[in-house]
Amino acid sequence: GVEAPPSKPPPSETVSYKRRKKQREAAVNDTGLRFGEDVPREIIAVKDPEIEAIPEERRECIGEKVTYRLAQRPGSYVILEYTRPVYKVLDDLSIRTTPAPANVLERSAADVSFLAGMLVDKFDYHLPLYRQHQRLRQAGIQLSRTSLTNWASQAIDLLVPLVDAQHRHVLQSRVLAMDETPIKAGRVKKGKMRQGYFWPIYGEADEIVFRYAPSREHRHVAAFLGGYQGTLLSDGYEAYATYAQRNQGVIHAECWAHCRRGFEHAQTYEPGACAEVLALIGALYRHEAIIRERKLEGERKLAYRTEHSEPIVHAFWQWCDQQCHRPDLLPSNPLAKAVQYARSRQASLQVFLSDPQVPIDANHLERGLRPIPMGKKNYLFAWTEIGAERIGVIQSLLVTCRLQGVDPYTYLVDVLQRISEYPAKQVIDLTPRVWKTKFADDPMKSDLA
Repeated sequence: GVEAPPSKPPPSETVSYKRRKKQREAAVNDTGLRFGEDVPREIIAVKDPEIEAIPEERRECIGEKVTYRLAQRPGSYVILEYTRPVYKVLDDLSIRTTPAPANVLERSAADVSFLAGMLVDKFDYHLPLYRQHQRLRQAGIQLSRTSLTNWASQAIDLLVPLVDAQHRHVLQSRVLAMDETPIKAGRVKKGKMRQGYFWPIYGEADEIVFRYAPSREHRHVAAFLGGYQGTLLSDGYEAYATYAQRNQGVIHAECWAHCRRGFEHAQTYEPGACAEVLALIGALYRHEAIIRERKLEGERKLAYRTEHSEPIVHAFWQWCDQQCHRPDLLPSNPLAKAVQYARSRQASLQVFLSDPQVPIDANHLERGLRPIPMGKKNYLFAWTEIGAERIGVIQSLLVTCRLQGVDPYTYLVDVLQRISEYPAKQVIDLTPRVWKTKFADDPMKSDLA
């Protein structure tokens, strides 16, 4: 037979390509913290005094263990790399390792600087954790969003004793203000959130606490105020008046700003009459501004109010009486409702005339609770009622920091490290009001500093 000619080899071409070099990733623990080479790191050498006390000729460094923690500078992230020598003691061939530095959260990859920065970003600047998670990824750091949630929850839980102590001090105020503001917290059923409430309480030493309750029922006022003795300033919600009636040691004062809102609402219907009454209320506020400008306190403040504000208040009640005798003013008219609101609260609206410590309104409290509605525009709701309670805890401290002129980041970095070792009986020292006098000049800092 004839042999078949050898077949030609198939055509070939040389293909070249570049393989992307695998980035170094450092898995720290079960939370899955990993980071690339381009993430800035600071190396911190840790020494153990007990091991260092062993003469060099009697020990030999045979290795090194590394612990990573995620730290934060304002506006940036840094990895703290702690190097810990591993020694073999030649006398008995035992292995000695320098222990990892103490951390705020046990077995956590989060440095105290990161915890403080995360809480300030979320609750002071209203940056939700999912946005912070995105920012971390853009910085080259990968970790579970659940880790952020857990770290925030655990850090806030450490601060609960501070808020409890602050609450007890607020209740010692001779005059305090109280309000309530809604928050969606927890699910009633799929697709429907439960309506809960924060009850902020503002003390005379410029401290505030936010307590959470699942409803707006009257009983929560008594639960949060207990056996309070003093003057309670509030809006017109009847729960506060009921509490004052049931407690002989409580004087109920009400807010002129809330009284004024009814007349402002009625301007469209009764522009002439409302202009008269708003001018009277405006005169009261001008006198309060003069009191602040002159820095009047105590008896001088009371004497000024008696001379200038009391005649205006009497004129206001006379004006209200005149409106009640108008045959054309129907009960459904918004002006009639505003007049009725004021007249039914005459005694409580006049308390400020007899006590110079009582403000004319509760606007200072409304300014203090502003972070709650601001936060709701960003994180919308609390997934659980426990989450709502934690929001109340951290906001109690952050808002009080602002009222006391304390930097919240510096404060949290200090107290998160100090709280675990601090005597429980003296925990009031760690509330912002006292902390700024005891520790603000030399606060504890992160290793990052």
